[in-house]
Amino acid sequence: MRIVQPTGTRGSLKWIQRAVNDRPFVLAHPGLQPVEWLSPLATDGFAEYRDGAFLDRLGLSRLSPALDAFWPKRGPQWDALGIAGNSVVLVEAKAHLDELFSSCKAGDASRRRIEATLNAVRTVLKAGDGADWTQRFYQYANRLAHLWQLRSNGVDARLLLVGFLNDSDVKGPVCAEEWKAAYRMMDYAMGLPRRHVLSAHILHVFPDTREL
Repeated sequence: MRIVQPTGTRGSLKWIQRAVNDRPFVLAHPGLQPVEWLSPLATDGFAEYRDGAFLDRLGLSRLSPALDAFWPKRGPQWDALGIAGNSVVLVEAKAHLDELFSSCKAGDASRRRIEATLNAVRTVLKAGDGADWTQRFYQYANRLAHLWQLRSNGVDARLLLVGFLNDSDVKGPVCAEEWKAAYRMMDYAMGLPRRHVLSAHILHVFPDTREL
C-alpha cells in the first residue's frame, strides 16, 4: 500500500520529510554507506509504504509471498525507506517520547497471527517471556519482527531509529542520551538481552531539528 502524506507541519512527519528531501546528511550513520532515499520523497507525494508496496519500493517484490505468510495486511507503515550499498534501510522516526508507546489494535484473527509471530521472534532473540509484545511497545516489537523477517530471507536489512532533538513544539528530547535511555528502558521492559542477533543491525541517529 502506498499512502500519500500531507506536507508535515509538526512532529516527526515534518522532520523526516525535511531530512530526507533537504538535509539527508543529518541521517548519515557510520555503519551505513551513503543512502539513496526512496521515501518519503516530495516528488512522490511524500508517500509512505507498507505491506507488499514497501517491498516493491525496495526492489524486493520476490519476498511478497513470504511477507504475506509472516504478517497480516496493514503491517508497519515505514517512515522512510532507502538503499545503502547492498543494504536496505527501514526507518522509524520519533520526535517525542510519547510516540514510543503503542498497542496492537488488530482484529482477533490478525491478532492471533501477530502474537504467534512475535512469540517466534522473541524466542529467536532470546527475550524473556514475561512481557506481552502486543502491548506498550508494540510498534517497536513489530519493527524488530520485520527486520528479522527480511534478514532471515537473505536481505541485508538495517533498522534506523531516528530520534529528533529539540522539537520545542512537542517538547521532545534535547539530547541523544534521553533517546538512548528510553530505548534501553524499552529493551528491558520487553525482556530483550543486551545483545541479540539483531543488535548489530539496529542503528540510531539523533538529528537536531535546528539544522532542519
